Amino acid sequence: MNFPISRFESIETPFYFYDLSLLQQTLNELKKAEEAHPRFHVHYAIKANANPRILQLIAAKGFGADCVSGGEVQAALNAGFPADKIVFAGVGKSDKEISLSLKAGISCFNVESTPELEVINTIAASLGVTARVALRVNPNIDAHTHAKITTGLNENKFGIPAEDLVKVIAFVKTLKNLELVGVHYHIGSQITEPEPFRHLCEHINEWQEKLRAEGISLPGINVGGGLGIDYVAPDANPIPPFADHLDLFARHLNLREDQELHFELGRSVVAQCGSLISRVLYVKEGHTKKFLIVDAGFTDLIRPALYDAHHFTQNISATDQTATATYDVVGPICESSDVFSENEHLPLSHRGDLIAFRSAGAYGEVMASTYNCRTLPAAVFSEE
Repeated sequence: MNFPISRFESIETPFYFYDLSLLQQTLNELKKAEEAHPRFHVHYAIKANANPRILQLIAAKGFGADCVSGGEVQAALNAGFPADKIVFAGVGKSDKEISLSLKAGISCFNVESTPELEVINTIAASLGVTARVALRVNPNIDAHTHAKITTGLNENKFGIPAEDLVKVIAFVKTLKNLELVGVHYHIGSQITEPEPFRHLCEHINEWQEKLRAEGISLPGINVGGGLGIDYVAPDANPIPPFADHLDLFARHLNLREDQELHFELGRSVVAQCGSLISRVLYVKEGHTKKFLIVDAGFTDLIRPALYDAHHFTQNISATDQTATATYDVVGPICESSDVFSENEHLPLSHRGDLIAFRSAGAYGEVMASTYNCRTLPAAVFSEE
């Protein structure tokens, strides 16, 4: 990624920089992969990045939206996503959020419990409408990622255990204001190997046969998201292998002729186009360590503190890349966990240098907070 350093000098740090050219290239590759499979439909997971300009560009390419709150449903509508391409997941949908979504006419609620089914049915009846629902199923597949982003195991708060699926389908049929349109899966995030997705296909194939034996046929299958990105070498792999990912499901999932397949991709769409730009405040010399103290903290990018994540880190001001030093890169927040990385090898760095934390377009700006009474980071776009 090329950074307009001279332009950055006049912008107050920290801020998020979005390369819209890379985003458009990414969206083009994803659209090409989707169009290769006429019954495949991609919904962008808004929780990854809800910046209005980013959302508008994604909506303009014709993708749907995957939402996990009423606020995200409204953001999707505001950005131009058609209501009939919006799906709404989450274990704790409030009455207000359900009413908003029903009045908007969204495509589907991904439902995670029987009490939720009852509430949606009651609210739909009060509005005189029928709610379209899919049942989120836990396939008990380990995605082998960080414990805090694995969601498909039986012990997670999400979804319905697979062994209860037939019973819950029978229950849905007793609720007059619900239409069952499919099943929904999401096994985790930042999955970079194909095996978990192949296991998911095998699980779905087995359950398709079990449901068929019960006389049950569902029009839609939603396999969620989870496709990972290259955090280590973002410039070498700026666009994830969307075609390979969708092709895997085309090869291994026994989709029936009357069924549609839905995906909910977030991180893989927006992560690489965004970087958090920070400035060095101090270089602190310890007895055994050097600390690079920057003006960004976990209020601006919480992933390292929350998930032990590492973002490729660059000193984009340094003209001499050969003279290097090892630093712990830390922020100003009054918490010991405000550390971006330890033992980071960087060009010799000085007060005022600009530091870029790469691959921060997903779960960066959208998770920012005002802890310590800090201001939220601004968003800067390459085409401005």
